[in-house]
Amino acid sequence: MTLQQLYIALLIGGAVLLAGITAARVAHRAGLPSLLFFLGLGLLIGEDGLGLDFDNAQLAQALGTAALALILVEGGLTTSWTTVRRLLMPAGVLATAGVAVSVLVTAAGAHFLLGMEWRLALLLGAIVSSTDAAAVFAVLRTLPLPPKVSGLLEAESGFNDAPTIILVLLFSTAASELPGPGSIAGNLLYQLAVGAVLGVVIGRVGVVALRRIALPATGLYPLATVGFGIIAFAAAGALNASGIIAAYLSGLVLGNSHLPHRAATRSFAEGLGWLAQIGLFVMLGLLVTPSRMLEAVGAALVVGLVLLLAARPISVLACLPPFRIPWRQQIFLSWAGLRGAVPIVLATFPIVAGVEGAWHLLNIVFVLVVVFTLIQGPSLPLVARRLGLIRPDQARELQVEAAPLDELGAELLTVTVPPGSCLHGVEISELRLPAGAVVSLIVRAGTTLVPAPVTTLAEGDEVLVVATGSVREATERRLRAVGRRGRLAYWHGEYGAPEADRTT
Repeated sequence: MTLQQLYIALLIGGAVLLAGITAARVAHRAGLPSLLFFLGLGLLIGEDGLGLDFDNAQLAQALGTAALALILVEGGLTTSWTTVRRLLMPAGVLATAGVAVSVLVTAAGAHFLLGMEWRLALLLGAIVSSTDAAAVFAVLRTLPLPPKVSGLLEAESGFNDAPTIILVLLFSTAASELPGPGSIAGNLLYQLAVGAVLGVVIGRVGVVALRRIALPATGLYPLATVGFGIIAFAAAGALNASGIIAAYLSGLVLGNSHLPHRAATRSFAEGLGWLAQIGLFVMLGLLVTPSRMLEAVGAALVVGLVLLLAARPISVLACLPPFRIPWRQQIFLSWAGLRGAVPIVLATFPIVAGVEGAWHLLNIVFVLVVVFTLIQGPSLPLVARRLGLIRPDQARELQVEAAPLDELGAELLTVTVPPGSCLHGVEISELRLPAGAVVSLIVRAGTTLVPAPVTTLAEGDEVLVVATGSVREATERRLRAVGRRGRLAYWHGEYGAPEADRTT
């Protein structure tokens, strides 16, 4: 590749990235999962659109797997353990036994309704049995659903990728005869157990390391955190265990520990997750050819209806009754099982393995994901209201957003009141800070307090002051002045000039 070609490639890549970000904004306003817009962007620049030809399934599988690793690490980092812990058992049963039921029912429908031979039918059932958290919550995040419902969907989506990937690999690489149930169960148990152990252990190692090692720059902490997640994914894969579950659990351990710069780490991971999603979906859109998908529409509709109306509801109703989940919530969980990136990525595995008819499976899966996301996504708010999970007059959950101070045009100043300082005994109101600056918090003897105007400063206090950029210098000068001459500093001709600028 010449330098000029590199510039063109970077230009196209940057344009696609910005178009993907714009598509995410449009999807949010439309109440649809952004994956549809990313896939559409890939189709637009693909073979039947602008003419970019891409049919390398092996490269798509490799890049897709790497993107899934990043997405799962980010998912673990941003998942609350207090929410997942209460729902661990039902989510685990749905992600294992529920997946098995869904695979069998979907495969039976494909076999008996479409005449598909059992190996391909089981392979197709395994490919489409994984739900997608990003697709679900793109639609649900504005709905005031019961925490148990939203938490269960999130936990299930984080755990069920691993069993489906294992099944797809087994059915793709098996010889003419499929492995027996005992062999499948043993393989699943090994991969899940070893992957889970590695994920937790490497996550714990990362926590200890990041707490004890002082890195020279703040930006290195997010990189190191994500790096531990990638190591967990790769280590599990090297041992023929589930890298997906290892990546998710390592992220869960790291994200729920008191690490330095947690907010920066989560923001970085979220951006990295978005980048992985945009690249993944655009690439998958490039991989398929719209003109060849017409013959897959009928099969996709049949399999999708079996999955939506039979496989998913049967798996939910078979797995959740022991956990005393109300039937209304079970019905909603049955309808809310959206499919997303994972099924399309998994559809590349049999292509790489040389399974006959694998390209047709990819087209079926692609059409199924697009059509049934369009059907289920917009209908979820209506279904939730009809089931009484939300009411038209019910207040939505308060959404609290954290914004970096630089986005607000402000800075956080920290001041420690030293022994002998004239700040000792001064009330907050007597500081007379300029407009645009405020004392937001005081840390005193290991405890925090939100100051009132009459709160008095004391030696040893750590004072946090938020000031806009335009008044930062004036704020610093006022604090120095009061620290030197007290509340009447200006009367004594003290204006808080920096030490180097003071005249003697």
